[in-house]
Parts: sequence; structure tokens; C-alpha cells
Amino acid sequence: MSFNVTILGSGAALPTAKRATTAQYIECNNRYILIDCGEGTQNQIRKFGLKLQKISHILISHLHGDHFFGLPGLLSTMNLLGRNQGITVYGHPELETLIRGMLEVGKNKMTFNVDFVPLQYKDEQVIFEDKIITISSFPLKHRIETCGFKIQEKPKEFQLDSEAIKNSGLLIQHYPLLKKGENIQLENGEIRNFEDYTFPPKASHSYAFCSDTKPYQPLIPSITNVDVLYHEATFTEADVERAKTTFHSTAKQAASIAKTAKVKKLILGHFSTRYENTEVHLSEAKTIFENTICAEDGLIVNLEKL
Repeated sequence: MSFNVTILGSGAALPTAKRATTAQYIECNNRYILIDCGEGTQNQIRKFGLKLQKISHILISHLHGDHFFGLPGLLSTMNLLGRNQGITVYGHPELETLIRGMLEVGKNKMTFNVDFVPLQYKDEQVIFEDKIITISSFPLKHRIETCGFKIQEKPKEFQLDSEAIKNSGLLIQHYPLLKKGENIQLENGEIRNFEDYTFPPKASHSYAFCSDTKPYQPLIPSITNVDVLYHEATFTEADVERAKTTFHSTAKQAASIAKTAKVKKLILGHFSTRYENTEVHLSEAKTIFENTICAEDGLIVNLEKL
């Protein structure tokens, strides 16, 4: 099992030779999730050796082009490659009309189902859940309706201590109960404490993605104590007024959000093309929150190795 975040695009507004626009590929316990899909995302997926057809969930934060213009091409390529498994796309209610219109105009029949799930922008909500992970959306504050996303592992099971179990009289049907942390009652009425036959569960991890947004205190409860936070940092403090008028954040403002939310690690991204590098972003952020890094295309963050 693994929990990896690969940055496919770390730039804002338009792609450059160095940075693609926003997209991230999440592998979490054999669940494959794409967050945002800027122009050329499918090329980035191939460039970095990731599994295109494994993606089952696509999360689109908002309807600015640098966050979804790559989606029609991605779905079209999946179709041309003969995909036969359905995919679920989460986004603004108008996204379905936009994407279906683009896909249908060429009169090409899709080989798989594309299900669109509309997001709401008032409260945090769980948009997907299974026995291992939960995906939530939460509102941000941008020029148009925008969501952030949080991916969380559910509490993991206790690990069996094979040596302790050996010759204990416990049966194989007791193992699932031990993994859940339940005591065992034998046929003779004897109670066996699960802690005597298990090791503590491995830690569960969480990742939060804050797409385009101004500094927004109401998002704090949604991201508090996450292991890794990605937060846009389009500008440095020299352009703080530009950040304000465009409803974006500076690196220092992103770091303040991370500090208040008590996250473990901060990734800055969505950098304006006006900057040649991110040295100032990083230095400004570190004055507030030391455990900060700047996103680069191809960066991989393993949440299990923090």
C-alpha cells in the first residue's frame, strides 16, 4: 500500500516550457485519483511514467481553463485506447454540459461511461467513500465558485502477531476480529485480549489540495492536522496587491494558513509566470512555516515517508 502525490503541473494561467498548468496524480492504496486537469495533462502523465487508464476519479476544482482544459483530450485519449471501465468526474454543475458537448460534436461513441457528480460550494462534503479512503470537497474563495479537496485514509486495522497467535488456540475465523481490535471469547468462555495478539495499526495519512483562493480562514477546519497541504502561492509579497485583486494568495499567506491549520508539510504551487524561479516564494514562506517546499513538475511526495 502507498500514498503518493505526483505534481503534473505547478504553474498558473498558462503552460510554459518549464511548468504545465495545474494537475496532480494521486495514488492512494491502489486508488488512482486526478486532481484538476490543465492543458496537456495527458502528456505529463505519460512523461512521468504514470498509469493513464488506472485513473477512476477526476476532481475538478473550478472552471478556469488552466484547471480543466485538458479534460476533453484526456477522456478522448482514454476512449481511443479502448478503455472499458467507467470514470467519475466531480466538478461544477456546468462542467458536464461543457465536456459532453466537446466529446459528442465529433460523433465518436465513448467506450466507457463518464459519470459527472456536481459539487456544492457552501460546506465541506464527502463526495466519495469506500472501506479504505474518503474524499471530501470544501469551499475556497476565488473569483468563481471553487473547491478544495481532501483525501484521507480511514483508520487502518491492527496487525496480527503471528508468533503470539501460534499455539494460542485462536482460530482463523478470529483473525478479522483481532484486526478490528475486538477481544475474542472462546467456546469455554475464556476471553482473549486482542492486544496480546496484535501490533498497533500503521498510521493513516491525509492530503489536502487548496486550488486557486485568496487567504480564507473558513477553510481551516477542513484542513486541520493533515499530513500534507498543497496551497496555491501565485505571488510573492512584492505583488500582494495583485494577489488581492485576483483572489489569489502569496507564499507567505499560504504559510500562515498552514501554520494555523497545524499541518505537517506544506507544498506551494500555482506560480505566476512572472517569476523566473521560486526562491523568494520559499524564503518568504519559511519565515512563517519552516517545513515548506515548492512544487516542480514531476515532484513526488510519499506521505508514508514524511
